[in-house]
Order: sequence, then structure tokens, then C-alpha cells
Amino acid sequence: MSENYTHKAVRWIAGVALVATGAGVTGCSKGTDSAADGKPTASRSTASRSTAAGPGKQQKGSDAAASTSSAERRSTAEEAVAAWVTAIIQGRPKQACAVMAFPATASSPAVAGTPATCNSDKPEVRKVLDGIGKFRASFTPKGSAGDPKVVVAQVPVTGDKAVVPAGKVTVDGQTLDKVVLSNSTGVKPGQLDVRMESTKIDGAWYVTDFDLHVG
Repeated sequence: MSENYTHKAVRWIAGVALVATGAGVTGCSKGTDSAADGKPTASRSTASRSTAAGPGKQQKGSDAAASTSSAERRSTAEEAVAAWVTAIIQGRPKQACAVMAFPATASSPAVAGTPATCNSDKPEVRKVLDGIGKFRASFTPKGSAGDPKVVVAQVPVTGDKAVVPAGKVTVDGQTLDKVVLSNSTGVKPGQLDVRMESTKIDGAWYVTDFDLHVG
């Protein structure tokens, strides 16, 4: 993974972790490629079932060696978010990493995750993967078997960006905002504002930001 991507990713994940902690989100599990948190992982499943406002695309194989096919370029913002949420719940941080990216700024070009970068064993990369893994318990509906059906409703696109509210994402029939709320403490209905940003980079869509506010 490039230093540019790694440093940005560490800051991105660290910021989200602080926001989630402040919201009283509970049950944050460590992001690993095993069932260490006591929940089944996708490595025991033949395929994921994520969809984006229509028929989904399958991801096969273990996250231990993310492949090009498992990190297929996403043609819509909805597909990127669906793949990201699915990979997180399945305990596949490397696949989630591969659909994350950081848009261009005045001082740096756009940087997108790839199977090659996300398979690195560098300590800084492991920090990124562990950070991604912390979302798993918050995103997983109670009683879930760990192989979710994630559906993302169509959202407006402005230029090369789209914001996907958690209310537009359903996990096994429950909206993601309600799932996060049910896995939180000290937060009342209506207080959580959860949304994801997706950005189009070089013709493909990636998850580029995650916001969680309480108010």
C-alpha cells in the first residue's frame, strides 16, 4: 500500500473511531480475518449477497487473499457502499479496504484501495484493517449469521460524488441507522445521523468518507 494511501487511511479510520466512541456505539470488534469475535465470518460462506438497488454481484473466496474479482470495480455509488458494508459485516476488512478511496486534493492525487495494497502486511496497513474491523459489531443486526443481504437504494449524484444516508441502506431488511442504534448505548431514536460518501475515481466508485453524528 502506498504511503500516501496508508497515511490518509489511518487518519480516516482514527477519526471515525473517535466519533463512534463518542456516540456510545458498543460492541466494536477487532477486525481480523477469523471468527475471533465469536461470529461466523464470510470465509465460511461461498458468496456475499450485497445488492445496490437491484440484482447484486457476488464476491467469492476468503478475505485472507483478496483477489481482483473480489474487489471488482463498482459502477455506481450504491454498489460501492453495498460492497463496503457487506465486507465489514462478513469480517473481511481487506475487501472493505479495496473499495475505499481518498479523492484528490489540492496537494495529492486520488488514491484508491486495491487487492495488492490491502493485502500488505505492513504495520500501518494492519492499523487500517483493524480500524475497518471496528465497525463490524455496530453494523451487524442482532442475531445475524454474518452473511447479510445488503441493499442500497438509489441516491442523487452530484458531479462525481454521492452521499448515502444509512436510512437508504438495509441489512437483512433493517435500515443501517436502526442497526447502529440498536448496537449503541445512551443514544435515543432520532439522535443518530449516519451517512457514507462515495466518490467516482477513474471511472469506478469507492467509499471515501463515513460520518456519524449524535444530536
